Amino acid sequence: MTETQNLLLFRKWDTSKIEIKDPGLRNVISLKKEIVPVSFGRSALKRFNKAEVNIVERLVNKISHFGKKYAKNTGRMGGKKIHAINTAKAALEIIHLKTGKNPVEVLIRAVENSAPNEDTTRIVYGGTVYHVSVDVAPLRRVDLALRFIAEGVRDASFSNPKALEENLAEHLILAAANDMNAPSVKKKNELERIAMASR
Repeated sequence: MTETQNLLLFRKWDTSKIEIKDPGLRNVISLKKEIVPVSFGRSALKRFNKAEVNIVERLVNKISHFGKKYAKNTGRMGGKKIHAINTAKAALEIIHLKTGKNPVEVLIRAVENSAPNEDTTRIVYGGTVYHVSVDVAPLRRVDLALRFIAEGVRDASFSNPKALEENLAEHLILAAANDMNAPSVKKKNELERIAMASR
């Protein structure tokens, strides 16, 4: 039993002491203890079950949707999960070297700061389309945050000699500090600004 209690992510990072500060995201960010974040898609067909998937694995899955700017699910990393896991592992190492903090905690702060609270939806009323502001569900907030992070990293490393791992680490550090230069934070603020305008 003691063996399972001391499971460290990549045999390095302890996820048991990490606190999720955003109360809305506490139930949907999973810090399940595992050495290698791979669930073999067990949650794929169960509704809302991705809330049970480790947050690092969800980031890895988003990074896997990598390719050309116009074709997001094709190209260099389509289905190469081990490659994506190694990328995330190297990025966590870089974050630890740069900040001295637990990199999984930095990832969670980045997700919290990149998760939009408000979005717009289209309502067709009498042949006219209205854009109405709506609150975003917690699970979708995490989804959007991870998507914004993955897209920001993809755009930054596209046709760029700098390694993907370095771009990912830099992006997460900026987003964790709620820096406006982080593309995911910028995207979140833009989404919320549009939603506020259409209240």
